[in-house]
Amino acid sequence: MRSNYLLLGCSISLCAVIGIWGVADPQSLQDTAQRIVDQYFVSRGWFVMLSVTIMLLFCLGLVFTRFGDIRLGVDTDRPEYATPTWIAMLFAAGMGVGLLFWAVAEPLTHFAFLEGKISVPEAADAALLATNFNWGIHAWAIYGTTALAIAYFSYRRGTPMLVSAPLKNLFPGETWASVVGWFSDFMAISAIAIGVAGSVAMGVFQVADGLSVLAGAEQSAQWLIWAVFAVMIAAYIPPLMVDLSTGMAKLSNIAMSLAIALVAYTVIMGPTEFLMNSVIGGIGMYVADVIPAGLRTFTFYGDEIGRWFQDWTLTYMVWWIAWGPFVGVFVARISKGRTIREFVLGVLLGPTLFSTIWFGAFGGVGIFETLNGQGTLLAMTQTNVERMTFALLDRLPFATLTTLATVFAAFLFIVTSVVSAAFVLGMFSTGGNQNPSVKIKVVWGCLLGVLGTAMILSGSMQAVRTLIALGALPFVFITVLLLACLIRALLQDTKETDTHAHR
Repeated sequence: MRSNYLLLGCSISLCAVIGIWGVADPQSLQDTAQRIVDQYFVSRGWFVMLSVTIMLLFCLGLVFTRFGDIRLGVDTDRPEYATPTWIAMLFAAGMGVGLLFWAVAEPLTHFAFLEGKISVPEAADAALLATNFNWGIHAWAIYGTTALAIAYFSYRRGTPMLVSAPLKNLFPGETWASVVGWFSDFMAISAIAIGVAGSVAMGVFQVADGLSVLAGAEQSAQWLIWAVFAVMIAAYIPPLMVDLSTGMAKLSNIAMSLAIALVAYTVIMGPTEFLMNSVIGGIGMYVADVIPAGLRTFTFYGDEIGRWFQDWTLTYMVWWIAWGPFVGVFVARISKGRTIREFVLGVLLGPTLFSTIWFGAFGGVGIFETLNGQGTLLAMTQTNVERMTFALLDRLPFATLTTLATVFAAFLFIVTSVVSAAFVLGMFSTGGNQNPSVKIKVVWGCLLGVLGTAMILSGSMQAVRTLIALGALPFVFITVLLLACLIRALLQDTKETDTHAHR
């Protein structure tokens, strides 16, 4: 109990300090974070890429071995959710508002950077490939490994849903395991809080820009950004005062349905033939290059390319690691009864396929416009990335309706993420309590608001991404530790089963 209070106190204190620092002196926090992250990426970038690639190969390997037959639960357990609903919930938890924000902006930003260095067709191909890689199967391998470790130990060995549980279960009574486990929970809380706060800021920017577009304003007024933020807090605080229920899953499914409708609408109403070729070609390039790209660090390409790699791919990999414990617990909770094979295939392939279609469609419209001599969207990569999705929708029929749908989807993604994150943070900081008190959840909700304020005051998405990376750096090593614990448990349990079978 004393350890739980210490964990709660230290976690709240760290998040409060970072939040207050960011509110009082956002530039200082941003500069400090940038220096630390830059140094880490230079010295340990190879470790990040190697780690996430090993996670991916491990998850894929489980599919083709007898470990894939193991059920997450007792052998008679069956899945609680139908597969389509389960995959929709996975996607809403793991990506959410980021896809709405970067739908057009990221592919065109990569294209703008690469254009002039290589031919235009090669730049278009490379831009889509880089985007698909950053949002693809490696991200879901990080989520899948974390979730599988937590789910396996929870459902097969009866441990609480904590990051520390696998280590403490494998090494009971060991002081070093308790210390490392406590630190793992502490860093998981920090990574979740900072990562979700970054997404809150991203969502606020997205919603405010959508409302500005509807009002015909050139850019979002500062008062509007803060008004959206206030409404968002008002929307997520009340749900924290009641039990987490299936209502949150329904909201996530509504947001996901809107996202599916938006991408289908874009393909149908846009240059359909070009977009379908973009989607299929993007999938083909991604499948052909996904494993080699996971081990590529651009060591010999000079500082400019190296910086691009750090600012995008490395930052994204660490970003997904920051969300790993939050998404891991959520995915573990909704995956009881599935076999490891079903789990891995669903977690890795379903969301990855959707994201490649998403960027192939939205990024394809931007590239189509650029190739046909219209550079408006491309120019926006240097001026206002927050508005690029809305600028694209404005080129299609029924722009007001689709803009409203995008704003509403972004709002829902953020509210559901914050409510779920506050619940998970409350659970982590109280020793795995499946029903943390309303007081603890509201405290975490308020702290996420303070951290979100700091992120908004940072003034740019690049600063937000840097702060998220800073919060996740220590957790990079913890994910590797979770992978090692899972491998050891699988081998132990399989050996024990084989021994009983031969008696």
